[in-house]
Amino acid sequence: MSHKLTRRTLLKAAALTALPTWAQTSQNWPNRPLRWVVPFPPGGTTDAITRLLAAELTKALGQPVIVDNKPGAGTVIGVDTVAKAPADGYTLLTVANSFCVNQTLVKNLPYDGARDFKPVALMGQSEHVLAVNPSLGVKTLAELRALARKQPGKLSYASFGNGTSAHLAGAMLEAALKGGFIHVPYKGQAPALTDLLGGQVSMMFGNWPEFKGHVLSGKLVAVGMATAQRSRYAPDVPTLAEQGLPLESNTWTGMLVRSGTNEAVATRLNAEMQGALQMPSVMKAFQDGGIVAMPGSSERFAAFIASEISKYGDIIKKAGIASESA
Repeated sequence: MSHKLTRRTLLKAAALTALPTWAQTSQNWPNRPLRWVVPFPPGGTTDAITRLLAAELTKALGQPVIVDNKPGAGTVIGVDTVAKAPADGYTLLTVANSFCVNQTLVKNLPYDGARDFKPVALMGQSEHVLAVNPSLGVKTLAELRALARKQPGKLSYASFGNGTSAHLAGAMLEAALKGGFIHVPYKGQAPALTDLLGGQVSMMFGNWPEFKGHVLSGKLVAVGMATAQRSRYAPDVPTLAEQGLPLESNTWTGMLVRSGTNEAVATRLNAEMQGALQMPSVMKAFQDGGIVAMPGSSERFAAFIASEISKYGDIIKKAGIASESA
């Protein structure tokens, strides 16, 4: 009898061992806290979105989801931290436009964006507006084009930093208007916006939520939204596309995990993210912050990343943009 029991136990153990690794892992995941790395400083829009959704995931998963800010080197430091973490589903990564930009801009990246990461879900997007200082005396794209031709090489545009989405949008604008603009990079949107308000720089692409109050007060002029259609957050501001320049620019945010993370865990994370984006508290926070929710499958996010890498790669090569460390 004991012999049969032992044999049955061994057969059961063998059957469990034969299960795919992802099936065994997903049955126990998560059984400890998760770490969510944000390669940006605390306080920005990307950090705020991550913290908002981390609180919802904590409730949904039954384990603490702890946000860990790892800024530096144009997000390379934080991204590389996750690239070197175990592929066990316990280390998450927030990425934005810079993740795709760096694939072309930064030489000798310590990681491979396609090889080392698995896309999980898009989260949110802040639409960009092209704003100018009122001292320029322009209100439309046509007027800006005329001024650029009248004063070649005199106008400047600010950005969040070299290689950021605001920089690349400015480079596209410069190419379209043939204005010979001067690029002035800053360490983040806040100091760039301060100098735009002060007239130290002529223009800038930036997040509409942070620019809205200044536009409404007349301290800045919104030349156009860098969106395909009119924004529901700025319905009275015409798009650049309406004015003859189909230029789109924004700041998006998404979640990745290490490649090799089992599919069941990644699928669960995507499902919980879709649920979090529909929570009333999250929807209200997005509405108040002028953020567009970006629900969808991991496959859709993977295709989006591929298209962003291609888009930014073309802009960087055509404009001859080089990394500051190059």
